Amino acid sequence: MNILHLSDLHFGPRHWDGNDQLLLEKINSFDADIVINTGDNTTDGLESEYALAGKFLKGIKCENIVSTLGNHDKRNMRSHELFQEYIDDSKMISISKKIKTSKKHLFLNLEITKLNDHFTDVNFVKTIDIKGKKVLIISIDSNELYSDDGYVEEKVLRAVSKVIRQAEYDIPLLLTHYSVLGTDECPLKNSATLIDFVQKHKIKHIFCGHTHELELMRTNDLYYGHTFDQYMCGTLSARNHPNDDNMFLYYENLGTKNMHLYVIRIFLDKDKLRFKEEKVY
Repeated sequence: MNILHLSDLHFGPRHWDGNDQLLLEKINSFDADIVINTGDNTTDGLESEYALAGKFLKGIKCENIVSTLGNHDKRNMRSHELFQEYIDDSKMISISKKIKTSKKHLFLNLEITKLNDHFTDVNFVKTIDIKGKKVLIISIDSNELYSDDGYVEEKVLRAVSKVIRQAEYDIPLLLTHYSVLGTDECPLKNSATLIDFVQKHKIKHIFCGHTHELELMRTNDLYYGHTFDQYMCGTLSARNHPNDDNMFLYYENLGTKNMHLYVIRIFLDKDKLRFKEEKVY
């Protein structure tokens, strides 16, 4: 199973100055079974930005493209609806408003918003068949509406867990915007809750973004005896600070002893792009 990982496209004022068509040609040169996009598709959550991001993602020649939301995507109370319209229309897992929750703006007041759906979290689980293996994609919305800090709702994770228990799969993959290991100045505030979720379901591969910097980490819980790898992808924005890593990741034979990880760095040269591929292992 081969996976290509993108993150932080930031369509809008923060989107990069590179040629998107040349980038798509490079992306499409890889033999990807699944393309993973870990959020911040937009800069301000505007519908025009969602439309541009959706158009770009549709230009990727892969049957299985799976995306999650980022904090910039949730700067608009219609973010969950726009995400499903333009980016990924996977069936959301929701909970009742009668359940007591602690995540801010998890439910909107339909009497004043006129939205079709008042539940703002976009969480879903889907199974993809790849070369005889059932791959379970778990997308967790780790963003709060109107906030740059991350937060996951425990009650939502319980609902997702119920769906996972009913699924048949060979390998689970977790997509989320924030690092579960809390390596950012705007972190996932209750990362321990999501780590418990990871351990509960024996998830070994976590894909994230958010910081715009490459970070590849492996952690081992000595008490529970569970190890997982976290892959934090860089960005295609290059508009926040000079340390941004313009890049994407390619995982060859993920989950096997023959797995290889490649970093594809992108360098702007006027109207052209230069790519440098680095084999991590």
